[in-house]
Amino acid sequence: MGREDSHYRPEGPDGRRTGRPGAGGVTGRVPVPEANVPRVAQPMPGPAVGASTGPAPTGPNGGTSTGTGPTGGAGRDLPPPPIYRPPGAPPAGSAGSADRPPGTGSGYADAPGVTAAPPDAGPPGPAPRRRGRRLLVLAGVLLLVLAGAGVVVTRPGPVAGWLGDEVAAPTPGATTEPPPAAVLTGLDPNAAEPTPDGVRAALAPLVGAPALGSRVNVSVTDVRTGQTLYGQGADDGTVPASVAKLVTAVTVLAARGPAYRIPTRAVAGPNEGEVVIVGGGDPTLAVDDDGFYPGAARLDELAEQVRQALGGVAATKVIVDSSLYSGPKYEPGWDDDIPTGGYGGAVTALMTDGARKDPVRARKDLAAGNGGAERVPEPDLAAGRAFARLLGVPGDAVQRGSSPAPGGTDAGTPGPGAELGTVESPPVIRLVDFMISDSDNLVAEALARQVALARSQPASFVGAGAAMDEVVGELGLPADELALADASGLSRSNRISPSLLTDLIALAGNGSRPELAAIFAGLPVGGWSGTLLSRYDSAVTNTGAGVVRAKTGTLTGVHAIAGLVTTADGRLLSFAVLTDRAPADTIEQTRLALDRIAAALAGCGCR
Repeated sequence: MGREDSHYRPEGPDGRRTGRPGAGGVTGRVPVPEANVPRVAQPMPGPAVGASTGPAPTGPNGGTSTGTGPTGGAGRDLPPPPIYRPPGAPPAGSAGSADRPPGTGSGYADAPGVTAAPPDAGPPGPAPRRRGRRLLVLAGVLLLVLAGAGVVVTRPGPVAGWLGDEVAAPTPGATTEPPPAAVLTGLDPNAAEPTPDGVRAALAPLVGAPALGSRVNVSVTDVRTGQTLYGQGADDGTVPASVAKLVTAVTVLAARGPAYRIPTRAVAGPNEGEVVIVGGGDPTLAVDDDGFYPGAARLDELAEQVRQALGGVAATKVIVDSSLYSGPKYEPGWDDDIPTGGYGGAVTALMTDGARKDPVRARKDLAAGNGGAERVPEPDLAAGRAFARLLGVPGDAVQRGSSPAPGGTDAGTPGPGAELGTVESPPVIRLVDFMISDSDNLVAEALARQVALARSQPASFVGAGAAMDEVVGELGLPADELALADASGLSRSNRISPSLLTDLIALAGNGSRPELAAIFAGLPVGGWSGTLLSRYDSAVTNTGAGVVRAKTGTLTGVHAIAGLVTTADGRLLSFAVLTDRAPADTIEQTRLALDRIAAALAGCGCR
């Protein structure tokens, strides 16, 4: 079907593309998945001490929204906080994830007003009777004070009301519901540490399950100490599928910062009346207020700025400058059905609504559990034509071209290259949520190119891979265990070791790099949301319900899960299980086998 978690094609190894065209010459990469260089164990950086917090921002329903920030003192574990839905909030509707089964939940157009219960809220009320319908979308809340940017961002996930979106006032007389029980259990700061022997005893009987196939690579790490507790092929590069988005998220947050916004500009063309629209790489850009992504920048607002800047001069032509990106629009290692399968598309520097042809219908389909959508084949030209319509320019007067060098003004008229207007995307912190909560592949590719631009690399598949590799090394992580052909996980040429994933998750969760904790809010919760909504509900996995938070990934023969789990003693662990030689016809059995591993960690003290 062309989506990252729907490649259930009966192809064997001979049907897979394994080459990496254009990757030659990039240093510090491991092209062979079997490469297994012994790693030198290094302690993870300790938690941040004395990090500041800002004033509590006003919540979307007019109250004060409170959250747990990644700002704890020394010796404190920093998990994603407990998740609540406030009294009176409507049942949380859901939209499908790009790698979730049809009919499971999402993270976009959900009930407004999702917020965290204050720390002194007291014991939660009774759990809802129908968990699957009322709590399809559960977003973590993180309070991040963005030093230097002077911004305080409250993160109840990508829902209406977040970061200043309009929110309808509560309906008078609406039935008040008791708050549901906390989804994620709290941690015990004095919890006993699991031991390698204890973790091995819990997992060894499970990692050899036939449904996992002939190569199962696993890593488990204590988030607080950074100690490796278990490893089987932990340092081997493995096809990660959509779990690769965790690397994309961490590297863009490190390289650009959570508050960075992607601009889309309009400048004066070489001749009077000509307008150049310059793509900056914002995949969420909308035409008007009917866009796919909440809070997106809009072309109609950019067009109004252009009209004002031009004064009485009518626009006569639109030139589309999408030259910021280079290289192929489709990664050469993608399966043939990805460009037309509804979950991938052409990667261009200018597009609207993630290249979706009909964003309104796509929103409705997403709410019904189908995240796929028809994509336009030339997103930059489609966006240019939409912009032209807003300016009253005929569609045949739209063409690709380049921006002229900035000039001055002539008798008050903007000269060639003069800026006529700019609109900006939601901040990176929110784009990361879009990417993770719905496994959005085009958002992933766009964010990776922001990493490339931040590191002076070409904004291409190869340049993004090299830049992400560079940032991983800057973070003190083993970049030699990473080789990325793309940022979404659609390529079978990607290789990531499980130990790199667990180290990366531990780094994001231990408080030493607070900006990286943004990756946790969009992660699905076992038995409660996203791709894990309908998992962890069997007798052999239910100990993981509510205490496993992880990103999943699936291609034909490839299954992966990586994230956080809280043990029975209240200890926070990072884990990653990747298998890229699983039977093609045992999808559900393979997922169950993966879930049994995480559930075993949740159910034991492992001492």
